[in-house]
Amino acid sequence: MLDWKILAVGSAIFAGMTAVLAKIGVKNISSNLATLIRTIVIIIFLGVVVGFRREWKNPFLIDRHNLIFLILSGITAGLSWLCYFRALQSGPASLVAPIDKLSLVFVVVLSFLFLSERLGIYQWLGICLMTVGAFIIILK
Repeated sequence: MLDWKILAVGSAIFAGMTAVLAKIGVKNISSNLATLIRTIVIIIFLGVVVGFRREWKNPFLIDRHNLIFLILSGITAGLSWLCYFRALQSGPASLVAPIDKLSLVFVVVLSFLFLSERLGIYQWLGICLMTVGAFIIILK
C-alpha cells in the first residue's frame, strides 16, 4: 500500500492537471453541463475501479451514519465543483485554482474544530502562509 504522503502528492498533481484541463474544456459550454460531464466520467471511472478491485457493496447496507456523511460530502463536493467550474469559465485558471486551494485552510480549521485534530506551530505557520498567499493572489 502506498504511503499517504505519496498519495497526497498524487492528489495535488492530478488536481493541478484538472484545473488546466477543465479550463480548456469549459470554454464555450455551460459550466453546469461541464460539471455534469465531469461527474459522469468520474462515476464511470470509479465504477470500473471498484468493480476491478471487487469492492462493490450495496450502499443501503452501509452504516447509516457513514452514509449520511458521505451524502453530505457529495453534496458539498458538487457545490464546490459548480462554483469552481463557473469561476474557471470567467477567470484565469492560474488565479482560480490557487484561490480554490483556500479549501486547505478550511479543512484544517474545520478539522481542528470538529475532529479535535491538533497541529504544531509549523503546521499553523504553513496555514497562515497559505492564507496570506491566497490573499496576495486575490489582490493581484
